Amino acid sequence: MTQGTTRITDKTSPAPDPTRREFIASACAVSAAPALGAAAAPAEQAQLPQMPFGRYQISRLICGANCFNAGSHLSVFVNEEMRRYYTVEQKLKTLRRCQEVGINCFQSSGGDWQLYRMFVDSGGQMHYISLGEDFYRGTVPIETIAKSGCIAIAHHGEATDQLFKEGRFERVGDYLKRVKDAGLMAGVSTHMPAVVDAVESKGWDVDFYMTCVYERHRTPAELTALLGRAIIPDREVYLVDDPPRMFRAMRQTKRPCLAFKILAAGRLSERKQWVEQAFRETFESIKPNDGVIVGIYDKFSDQPAEDAEYVRRFAPLSRPA
Repeated sequence: MTQGTTRITDKTSPAPDPTRREFIASACAVSAAPALGAAAAPAEQAQLPQMPFGRYQISRLICGANCFNAGSHLSVFVNEEMRRYYTVEQKLKTLRRCQEVGINCFQSSGGDWQLYRMFVDSGGQMHYISLGEDFYRGTVPIETIAKSGCIAIAHHGEATDQLFKEGRFERVGDYLKRVKDAGLMAGVSTHMPAVVDAVESKGWDVDFYMTCVYERHRTPAELTALLGRAIIPDREVYLVDDPPRMFRAMRQTKRPCLAFKILAAGRLSERKQWVEQAFRETFESIKPNDGVIVGIYDKFSDQPAEDAEYVRRFAPLSRPA
């Protein structure tokens, strides 16, 4: 499952840009492509606070792709609405708007390498961080992702956490070595602070973490142990005590961390003050070399610009490691 945060507000949908034929033609003509590195931004592009990321500088706000891929973590009805809205043309339009407001990094699953190539080939300038080793849906080969111009791959959080719970965690370390051998930055995505602590203790050659601030996939037994003998719904549960736990784990490593689901997968999007509070508390709690991944659903409002403004306001408040 790709990472990010779902948010829904109010605006008219813009008109599409490129054709599907152009996308297919581009996707079929894949060749090795260099990462964008420190390419100069267009003069009209706004600036956002940035963070060092290996030999790159990326914006502390990253565009996630859950909304692009109809993964709302809310309901099948929201998923279907996102699927209808986010045609290939609309995804490209949203990425262009993200670039305009200063977002210079896109994060998604390996399956979106074709979308990224289409964006770059049409003049877009943005880095790409991918997920890998998703044994739930099949894995896109590391070599294929690398050829797209991707700069980093993180072991998929769902797979990471399952392997951790099953005692097969060394498989994650083996995957990191394969990513490094391909010349890419290697990361670990997780929903569990304990995973960050475990990786740190192993001394693996890891460059970054992707850290969900909510441990949303606890089993009913685990939730009952935390909450008492309550009725546990068969769905994701987001606990308000979770973000501080993950923020502590993020501060305890010197490596850059990319926090995701800071809006509880859209559950904190009901009110503007909740959104503002989530951004403020996140940036007050993480390191200066950490960032956030936020899913964009801009059918009803200019979410790229809204989120960028929050980052400009609150990123300087970040505490040192």
